[in-house]
Amino acid sequence: MPVGGLVPRATDNAADLVVRNAKIHTGDPVRPQAEAIAIRDGVITVVGDDSDVASRVGPDTRVVDACGRRMVPGLNDAHLHVIRGGLNYVLELRWDGVPTLRQGLAMLREQAARTPKGQWVRVVGGWSAEQFAERRLPTVSELNAAAPDTPVFVLHLYHSAVLNRAALKAAGFTRDTPDPKGGQIVRGRDGEPTGMLLAAPSALILYSTLAKAPVLEGEDKKTSTRHFLRELNRFGLTSAIDAAGGFQNFPDNYSTVTELAKAGQLSLRIAYHLFPQTAGQEIDDLTRWIEMASPEDGDEWLRLNGAGENLTWAAADFENFAEPRPHLADYEAEFEKAVRLLMENGWGFRLHATYDETIRRDLAVFEKLAAEGLFPAGNRWLFDHAETVSADTLDRIAALGGAMSVQNRLSFQGEAFVRRYGPGAAADAPPIRAMLERGLTVGAGTDATRVSTYNPWVALHWLITGRTVGDLVVRPPHNRVDRRTALAMFTEAGAALTGEEGIKGVLRPGFLGDLAVLSEDYFTVPEQDIAHIEALLTVVGGRIVYAAGQYEGLDEELPPVSPDWSPVAHFGGYQATPGTGLSGARQAELLGQAVTESEQHRQWRARRGLAPETASTFFDPCFSF
Repeated sequence: MPVGGLVPRATDNAADLVVRNAKIHTGDPVRPQAEAIAIRDGVITVVGDDSDVASRVGPDTRVVDACGRRMVPGLNDAHLHVIRGGLNYVLELRWDGVPTLRQGLAMLREQAARTPKGQWVRVVGGWSAEQFAERRLPTVSELNAAAPDTPVFVLHLYHSAVLNRAALKAAGFTRDTPDPKGGQIVRGRDGEPTGMLLAAPSALILYSTLAKAPVLEGEDKKTSTRHFLRELNRFGLTSAIDAAGGFQNFPDNYSTVTELAKAGQLSLRIAYHLFPQTAGQEIDDLTRWIEMASPEDGDEWLRLNGAGENLTWAAADFENFAEPRPHLADYEAEFEKAVRLLMENGWGFRLHATYDETIRRDLAVFEKLAAEGLFPAGNRWLFDHAETVSADTLDRIAALGGAMSVQNRLSFQGEAFVRRYGPGAAADAPPIRAMLERGLTVGAGTDATRVSTYNPWVALHWLITGRTVGDLVVRPPHNRVDRRTALAMFTEAGAALTGEEGIKGVLRPGFLGDLAVLSEDYFTVPEQDIAHIEALLTVVGGRIVYAAGQYEGLDEELPPVSPDWSPVAHFGGYQATPGTGLSGARQAELLGQAVTESEQHRQWRARRGLAPETASTFFDPCFSF
């Protein structure tokens, strides 16, 4: 179709897709800005202005006018549990972005009414009590009232879970159920479980309980995964590194994405890791996998990237910041066997490590192996999370050729971290600027879906502002990054962590045609509105995989959400809220709702003796909480 004077011509090198009239941030220092881009056979052929792409417009070229909007390279989440998330997506009621607990409970009540007997309502990650106007969790009584007969499981970070009466019964919890190691079943005065589960500090009690809920079967797993990938495309994501995780078995749980890749139905590029699932069997699992596969097996759509994020269970330091740092028993002997096995066979790895104390112990093993020439040996390896890593530890990581991957877990747990460790420690949690100053590759991600939301713009907002979803400033200016750096952490650095920096992460001829046209200009929108950005157009390998607004209908059709009672079929995924660029009337309406809900919360606290019976008049009553 002719657009803006671009007339189709018969040509041997016609593009499949041309996007013009854009404000393109390429990420390429050779040509940082452009206006148009052409893609053929999944690869960028031209980056320039309208005149540069005119000769690539043929009769079958799809031409899209960006209408002056900002275009960026497709985002790459460097730590996302995308495979596990896809297998469960349509079963989950997402509170991501929900501004009030009142709204969340209304959604839960409505969903419980349509959920068939035998199924659960599950709220699994992507939210924090701090994002709600009420600043609290739901109570067991509220869950029982909302769903008297349907099991309800509400996961809150790595801290706790709230279950209603029906879920306790479905999960088999009784007064005789013993507390698992590292977890606590909260009990009432009669000894019966109340409905609260606590990670103390291990989150296995939370995940093992969730694993008792029904799962999808057959084609529903593919449909769920495709809809989850489309939801990620909604935010401009074109790639992700899957960090594996608990209850994600290889090869069984990887078969869905493998089948979708073979059918050409992935809309997100996935580099995946393998995570030993059984304590005491880790070396056997790694040995078997090394015989089965090699890193970089696959193609640009689905490829193996190494082992992790755990290599041995004993070395895992669970990050419940409401609890003290876990004290790990001796784990070095088995850990050394695992690392040696991987490095000798050319396998890279990533390691979950929250605390500096754990990272130092890991590095001592690496330095021992370095004396044998195994570090640095050309294999990609990195530490994930690293909220309390110290400066001298970063120097040791750099000396051994390692990299880093940081996530915005403190967007959701920042308040808990400050309460336990104080604002001084929180200011450098993690020390992002110190990592970058040492020349380390630092990829950025979300760690979705069971703690943070999968919306990468919430993570970018955290990188740039240092603020939590509850608007607490955790990281001061000296440990924040500018918008270009933050975007590079979500594009170029992610590509480097999978060894693909030569084919993606920037918009340059010869690179993969992965891009996003944004709803707002990321580089000029007010900081507080960065978290509200979405994509209007997302392109992966020249395919339009997501289209909204004026582009709606240009993307590929998906099968309907199945089962039809799915929360996603009725509520969608992330609950977008408007930015600050609102009309005065709408701002007043939202403020009124927040004040009303806050007063209801005050009354709730007063009835339980947690607040005065009458509201304080010291402050303006319109803003009293």
